[in-house]
Amino acid sequence: MGALSVLAIVNLFIGLLLKDRDVVDVVLLMDGALSVIFLGDFLYRFFSVSAKATYFFRQFGWADLVASLPFPQAKLFRLFRTFRSGRLIRHIDPQNIQDEYVSNRGGSALLTLLILMILVVQFGAMAILAVEHKSPDSNIKNAGDALWYMYVTITTVGYGDRFPVTNWGRLIGVVVLAMGVGLYSTLTGFLTNTFLAPKKEEPTGNEDAQAPKAEAQPSISGTPTPSAEAEVDPIVDQLKEQAATLTAILQLLTEQERREVEVRKRQWENEGLDARNNTSIDS
Repeated sequence: MGALSVLAIVNLFIGLLLKDRDVVDVVLLMDGALSVIFLGDFLYRFFSVSAKATYFFRQFGWADLVASLPFPQAKLFRLFRTFRSGRLIRHIDPQNIQDEYVSNRGGSALLTLLILMILVVQFGAMAILAVEHKSPDSNIKNAGDALWYMYVTITTVGYGDRFPVTNWGRLIGVVVLAMGVGLYSTLTGFLTNTFLAPKKEEPTGNEDAQAPKAEAQPSISGTPTPSAEAEVDPIVDQLKEQAATLTAILQLLTEQERREVEVRKRQWENEGLDARNNTSIDS
């Protein structure tokens, strides 16, 4: 969502700087599509968290809701989304981002493809409309025609109801066609691999129980092999972390029990004091 938030801010400045209203209409239509995406992101976050009030008020969920509205005044809140994404990136180690991208190459590639397709459709529509709508023979006259042409071109469908007639328009069409072949071929390959690739066989419980024993066996000389040590060390570290966690929990329980004893002791003292006062009053 961080990349789309940046695109939304760029669109805001494009709408203010461009004088060609037909081209600005492309930005407005794409901005409406981004608003739907932002609203879906807010609803997903809101209904997936357990503490909804905390997310909405303390974690500025209300700003996400306002930023998803397609009103000029509300679009300024998208700066907040961009700032928050940048702050999160600064606090994350770049190596962790790279490792996450490599470990989840399929999902990362899919998101990258979708963002690239959005960029190609928007800026390609802006470019084709800027060079085509002034030609008397053109059939791409408005933002809807330009976006439709870009979409059917990048998907390599090409209905033929909208097509460029100027040299610059045809050049833009060739570039978009070439990019569409690459993007949609990659997307099709990803989806095919996702749905048709055989599932990895999960190891049985017996194999899991026997594998560590076989791998951790010492060598003939009685000294563990380097590979066994490398695999045992993480287990030892994990056991140490669990022991430290249990120790902390025991300390908390002990402290809580001590406080409860003090509270009960004070209650008994107060009850004894009340009893003595009642006795003195009766006498």
